[in-house]
Amino acid sequence: MAEAMSPMKTVAVILAGGIGVRVGLDVPKQLIKIAGKAIVVHTLEAVEHNANIDEIIIMMNAESIHELDHLHTSGQFSKLTRILPGGETRNDTTKLALAALPDDECKVLFHDAVRPFIDDRIIDDCVAALDSYDAVDTAIRSADTIIQVDDDGCISDMPDRSILRRGQTPQAFKISTIREAYEIASGDPGFKATDDCGVIFKYLPDTKIYVVEGTSENMKVTEPIDIHIADKIFQLQSKSLSSESAETPDLTRKTVVVFGGSYGIGKSIADVAEGAGARVFAFSRSATDTDVTSRSSVRKALHEAHGATGSIDYVILTAGVLSVAPLVKAPKKQIKRTIKTNLTAPAIIAQEAFDFLKESQGSLTFFTSSSYTRGRAGYSLYSATKAGVVNLTQALAEEWADEHVRVNCVNPQRTHTPMRTQAFGEEPDNTLLSAELVAEVSARVMDSPMTGQVISVRL
Repeated sequence: MAEAMSPMKTVAVILAGGIGVRVGLDVPKQLIKIAGKAIVVHTLEAVEHNANIDEIIIMMNAESIHELDHLHTSGQFSKLTRILPGGETRNDTTKLALAALPDDECKVLFHDAVRPFIDDRIIDDCVAALDSYDAVDTAIRSADTIIQVDDDGCISDMPDRSILRRGQTPQAFKISTIREAYEIASGDPGFKATDDCGVIFKYLPDTKIYVVEGTSENMKVTEPIDIHIADKIFQLQSKSLSSESAETPDLTRKTVVVFGGSYGIGKSIADVAEGAGARVFAFSRSATDTDVTSRSSVRKALHEAHGATGSIDYVILTAGVLSVAPLVKAPKKQIKRTIKTNLTAPAIIAQEAFDFLKESQGSLTFFTSSSYTRGRAGYSLYSATKAGVVNLTQALAEEWADEHVRVNCVNPQRTHTPMRTQAFGEEPDNTLLSAELVAEVSARVMDSPMTGQVISVRL
């Protein structure tokens, strides 16, 4: 019986050689942090988790290569074998990668580090296509009309949009094919190409380049606005946590501390966590005389929970105040109380909880409001403090990422709670979320691996 041929090895090369000039920041764009992690790390995670990828190499901007040293020691990336310095151009970087790869035939995927939303379907399609083709590109249809202009800046042609595509990555090849193309190109003094499929197209014109359908989410973070768009895409990806069909995590033997846990959303979170097997400590001013604006009071509560169980896995802060009034008419005491409870308290709790959460590699969950996106008349201070909580969430997620402490923020739509009833009176039940639903989502958020996210809960 003939021995079955072993499948061809597949190597992913993540191209991270850019310097981020267009983004306008003082760090290479692949190191910009979104949702608590550098963009290149998000990309690496997506590629690492794909079952068809056997090995990963990162080609990094030479001046910043030390910024990725921690990836070797993190224990997260078993497929990552090397982080190598890239070249001055995209093509130079590809040539360095090819020189580092083995002589044996294999499949190789080149992917931009600043395309963090690559998904399994695209990777799988590229790898599978190499069974029939020697070169594969990824592209999407153009939603815009493409025009060609002459030297005078006037339209010279308007190609049929239906046959046009916008190129993305990965670009995938049999390694012998892409090596041959670059060898031929090296003999051309006028060699110039913007990507690797362009090298194949020009120097191996008889080689068919198959096109895999990309996605609009598989965007490249290049311009300043792309950072904001990418952040919103990460938020959209967290919508699955809000699904009513999603399961409550198993929290057996986990310790959950809820500040504001005597009523409303906080009480519901405590109930859900306890039902999931957690050891729950609910603190509030009314039930335990815990003042979230007092550092000593917060510290006492945390030490009580840690002393009883030996660990704190999750800390949730739901306590807040909502006062509706024009700012010029707001009493000084009300202004001070709003700022202390809604913004100072989260900062105090973050400081006091950090060491416990670092020990458990746990998570901190804050709460915001839909008013954080736009200040509203009568809600000026409330909106401002809730926007501050969102910024605090995102900043702490970055600050604590290396310590593996996750920080997220839940943004519930109008919810039936005592605080809301006190501010607005009774409202129709069908216009409000239940505190129980918000609690279910919150339990999933605190146990999820994500960080730096604002998770919206809506009817």
